[in-house]
Amino acid sequence: MIQHDVVIVGAGLAGMRCALEACKELDVAVLTKVYPSRSHSGAAQGGIAASLGNSEPDSWEEHMFDTVKGGDFLNDQDAVEEYVKAAPRIIYELEHMGCVFSRTPEGKIAQRSFGGHSKPRACFSADRTGHAILHALHEQLMKNSRSVKIYNEWYMHSLVIDGDQCNGVIVSNIQTGEVEVIRAKAVVFCTGGYGRVFKITSNAFASTADGVMAAFEVGIPLEDPEFVQFHPSGLYRQGILFSEAARGEGAYLLNDKGERFMETYAPSRMELAPRDIVARAEQSEMDAGRGINGEDCIHLDLRHLGEARIMERLPQIRQLAIDFLGIDCVTDPLPIQPTAHYSMGGIPVDNNCHVILDSEGTKMHGFFAAGECACVSVHGGNRLGTNSLLDAVVFGERAGKSVLEYARGRDFGNVNEGQEKARVLEKFEDIFQREGSESYNQIRDEMKEIMMSHCGVFRDEQRLKTCIETLKGLQERFKKGKVTDKGKLFNTEIYEIMELGNMLGMAVIIATAALERRESRGGHYRTDFPKRDDKKFLYHSMVYDSPDGLVIKTKPVVITKYQPAERTY
Repeated sequence: MIQHDVVIVGAGLAGMRCALEACKELDVAVLTKVYPSRSHSGAAQGGIAASLGNSEPDSWEEHMFDTVKGGDFLNDQDAVEEYVKAAPRIIYELEHMGCVFSRTPEGKIAQRSFGGHSKPRACFSADRTGHAILHALHEQLMKNSRSVKIYNEWYMHSLVIDGDQCNGVIVSNIQTGEVEVIRAKAVVFCTGGYGRVFKITSNAFASTADGVMAAFEVGIPLEDPEFVQFHPSGLYRQGILFSEAARGEGAYLLNDKGERFMETYAPSRMELAPRDIVARAEQSEMDAGRGINGEDCIHLDLRHLGEARIMERLPQIRQLAIDFLGIDCVTDPLPIQPTAHYSMGGIPVDNNCHVILDSEGTKMHGFFAAGECACVSVHGGNRLGTNSLLDAVVFGERAGKSVLEYARGRDFGNVNEGQEKARVLEKFEDIFQREGSESYNQIRDEMKEIMMSHCGVFRDEQRLKTCIETLKGLQERFKKGKVTDKGKLFNTEIYEIMELGNMLGMAVIIATAALERRESRGGHYRTDFPKRDDKKFLYHSMVYDSPDGLVIKTKPVVITKYQPAERTY
């Protein structure tokens, strides 16, 4: 049995920032499916929000109001206040760690406009901001390598739970196939989102709901899973992200008639409206037959920005378009479509990242979560662009401080190593022994297709019921799948099968919660209930498992400074 004071699952921004805090006094393990610098945080392009006021006067109060309004007033405002207040300090700390930000002519950190923000507050490194921050944190982790051990290419199967106490995780080494138990005084999940359940997504292949489903399987509810953000500018048919920074720099959205159609949907903010509004506008244009050449895409036009500005501020976007489409955005517009991008919901946590079990704040001792897999909830029903990198770093740091305080001087809990290993080995054996005829790849494709068409930008009762019924059928077919590789060494197929099982479970949870929320709010839009309904639905959904199926309870929204108001742009 392996033993560490703290085990952090996930090595993106939240996981690494947490490790840097906890390793000041504790023996820390970081477990990751991929090499840390390949974590999905590195795909973030446009920026990280903070009210520095480097281009025009700004304040944390304005940042807070924009965030709450952007989240359609479902955000917990006490958490939002602490989060936006921390932002300027976080930026300067990252700068001092070696993160290279783009600069103004005076040498200050440059800031640009982003959708839903009333002031330019996106601090950026060209259009590779996540990459720059991720590598700066990884360098710091390497500097602290004596007190941090990184388990690269290890897979986390489940939590070790004793009553209301978390005592570790069951894992396996992907390279050797060996199953191990890691005993810990505390576990932190920083496992990211679950966008891979959709056909068109900007999420990396690792975003398969492993963390949230591991929590769900031990009785922890999932908060607000119905709120999935669709980014307006994914590469047509592939979902690769073209950053909102393009619109922040002044790019236009055009339909097949060459019209800047956002004037119809958000006249005051145009292309810089929040993502949920822009994604619905695009989908509405395509549904009305005004997609480019009748296809499900519209144009992102950067030509008027000029080559010099594109190469200074948006070089990655240009290269991606050339590599994947053979189109140079200097001379031609880019075909884009809404793409599943971010999970506003997740594992419920308090403001200090301690996992909670109910609306009363009952804690699961020794278990913490931060980043996209967690729901604080600072994003409410819709996240504003550049607020996710801030979320990961702010709450990654908070999780590190909390776990340090929790584990300091605490003893290890009891773990029955043989029993815990046996549970996971039984899962492996079950998959290996299946002689079914079903193709896991086909099941995965059908899941993605039904989630995209029936639980996407627009939803309604009939489509959601069909979606749930189809997904449950896929879960039955999943039990009859056929594995082709029965070896132990670097058997990526077996882990992809386990990931598919997690995704199918998560897809049912998303669709079920979406069916129960009979209103439209933020990223969740019901065509049969197009209005927001604060009387009936101003609450967080809490989805629990039970012998009779999924049960949805509620948790109140924390409202402090800003009362819900009509959300217009």
